[in-house]
Amino acid sequence: MSDHKLTNAAGNPYYEHEDSQTAGSRGPVLVQDFILQENLAHFVRERIPERVVHAKGTGAYGTFTVTHDISKYTKAKLFSNVGNTCKIFTRFSTVGGEKGSADTERDPRGFAVKFYTEDGNWDLVGNNTPVFFIKDAKKFPDFIHTQKRLPKTNLKSSTMMWDFWSFNPESLHQVLILMSDRGTPHGYRHMHGFGSHTFSMINSTNERVWVKFHFKTNQGIENFNENEAVKMKGENPDFAQEDLINAIEAGEFPKWTLYIQMMTEEQAKEFRWNPFDVTKVWLHDEFPLIEVGQMELNEIPVNYFAHVEQATFSPSNLINGISFSPDKMLQGRLFSYSDAHRYRVGANAHLLEVNRCLYNVNNYQRDGAMADSSQYKDAPNYYPNSFDQISPLAEYKNFEETLDSNHVANFNRNENDDDHYTQPGLLYTNAMNDEARQNLVDNIVNSMKGIAGPKKDEIINRQLCHFFRANINLGMKIAMGLQVNIDGNMMSHSTS
Repeated sequence: MSDHKLTNAAGNPYYEHEDSQTAGSRGPVLVQDFILQENLAHFVRERIPERVVHAKGTGAYGTFTVTHDISKYTKAKLFSNVGNTCKIFTRFSTVGGEKGSADTERDPRGFAVKFYTEDGNWDLVGNNTPVFFIKDAKKFPDFIHTQKRLPKTNLKSSTMMWDFWSFNPESLHQVLILMSDRGTPHGYRHMHGFGSHTFSMINSTNERVWVKFHFKTNQGIENFNENEAVKMKGENPDFAQEDLINAIEAGEFPKWTLYIQMMTEEQAKEFRWNPFDVTKVWLHDEFPLIEVGQMELNEIPVNYFAHVEQATFSPSNLINGISFSPDKMLQGRLFSYSDAHRYRVGANAHLLEVNRCLYNVNNYQRDGAMADSSQYKDAPNYYPNSFDQISPLAEYKNFEETLDSNHVANFNRNENDDDHYTQPGLLYTNAMNDEARQNLVDNIVNSMKGIAGPKKDEIINRQLCHFFRANINLGMKIAMGLQVNIDGNMMSHSTS
């Protein structure tokens, strides 16, 4: 019998695929046409819940190769030898937009990499910016609500967006990046990626250092300006998706170089800012980039839904020798990402091809929707037991962290935690040229002109105070663009 025969989901061959069975040639459809039932029933279940954030994205497979020795910092097997390689899957995305939104929206970009290592999967889940809008995961739902749609009108709102930012000056660093041309990158190939959070590395002698991860694009940085981004939004809302696919299919495999910044525990104690605050960066002249390896994307998945849409990433997927830090945002993500995947894809999402570990998985989790017993078959679902040979290995014992006995559970912040202005000021003066500074001002002014309602003046004045504290020149230019009069310390809108 032919291997190309048409079958239903149970493998039963059938013939009539395009015509429903009816009572006579013009009669009503019969319920017994089970192929009709199967096709329609599956069709209305072909969508899973959309990601709350990072809904619009694309992905590709590739390889990661270690090019420099960092084994003195980490005992991770991946980094044990120069030349080690592993398969990877990378997903890029916008953050606030829905699945049907445009690729060129002004938004941060997600930059998530899954390393399929011999010690299990390692997910480095970051953005194309080294900082984020908030430093505490408790604020995350409120922040994301301001980037979505108003409950009444279902429209995006500059008012609620700037209202939130004006109440949270810790957002200023990321806001300046977002409102610059870096907020509209020219596709995914021409942007950097960052782990953003502070992580830790632990070496073979159980010494710990703090690290940040940086992916530098080998294609060079390219951005759209505001007009170009808006134009492309209308011409091709899937520009970034198409650009990545076309490059890979043409054999122009995009590459990124992975670097780390390293900080010792003693340096962390003396650092001016909290080294675990994701709204701050580590200055490169103090903590220079250390080259690690090369990432290449060279394979487009054969099915977008099965691989890109069902891909799950979580910062909690860490390999031996790489661990977390006290970063409050990271700590919140360690739970929430896996929890989101259990809801969106299912309790057995890790068994899907894109998420599956390429090596042995030995655990005692069974059952649940879409369970696949091909790996564990009739093995026990409890530990300890008398039947299998699985046992914990001491080499994977967690790092034993010493806590200061003076620490107590509280909600206090340290002295420099509220310095939300020095680094954004340095970004404006040192990291941008004249053109970039002018584009930043224009983009902020155009965005803030959308603030409306009875609280308009209050929101604008509060946000202007943040710009002035970061840089006087920046504040003045934005105030002028908004036609706001500056009277000493008082700000009021012009009546002209």
